[in-house]
Amino acid sequence: MKLECLRVIENHQLALDTYEMRLQGEVLPILSQPGQFIHLKIGQVSEFMLRRPVSIADVDREEKSITIIYKVVGHGTNWLSTRIIGDEIDGLGPLGNGFSLQQHKGESILLVGGGVGVPPLYYAAKELSKHNHVTAVLGFQTSEAIFYESEFSQIAKTWITTDDGSYGYSGLVTELIASLGSFTTYYACGPNGMLKSVQSQLSDIKGYLSLEERMGCGIGACLACVCQTRCNKGYIKICKDGPVVNADEVIL
Repeated sequence: MKLECLRVIENHQLALDTYEMRLQGEVLPILSQPGQFIHLKIGQVSEFMLRRPVSIADVDREEKSITIIYKVVGHGTNWLSTRIIGDEIDGLGPLGNGFSLQQHKGESILLVGGGVGVPPLYYAAKELSKHNHVTAVLGFQTSEAIFYESEFSQIAKTWITTDDGSYGYSGLVTELIASLGSFTTYYACGPNGMLKSVQSQLSDIKGYLSLEERMGCGIGACLACVCQTRCNKGYIKICKDGPVVNADEVIL
């Protein structure tokens, strides 16, 4: 974990209320692993009390940059959307446990993303596709909200679903998954309702879930982001023990 002043080198709108930002720094891009997140200080001085957790979508170690994708949902993320090239943002990270990728080779792997749960899967897909057959199913509310379809298509067999049927498969990601055959492992990130459905539907194979939750401190001190576990193990802290967890260990 490192506290670092990151410089904005790109910030533009990708889709409906969705933005892509590239941040350059010395240490954080070198340490980041797929599935981890960065805690960004928002605003000036004490304008906003809490940092904002944003998943890391990609890393360029030569350029020493990370890519984040965020959705504007309030004053804090709106502030992010107004940052220009050269602005500096205080970042704490990389935080949390990422995806376990090393043990997979020659496998058939499924990635399932929903909305702003799609970004961390892109970095994972790039790494997994080096030694495995990867299929990505990405769900969005409408065609205007879709992003990164072409980027995923370059490294994985990619399917797009929309809730309103305006693009791709009309319906939920779980409905499409049922028709795609069998896989050895899956990785999923998105709203809890989607993750719960995927967890139930794919209970016969190994799976990893990247959990989304409101966070306070981001380092496991405040207990604001907890999730119940199975077998009387109590609760885990999503920011510290997650955000990536074994699918069979948590109750959603």
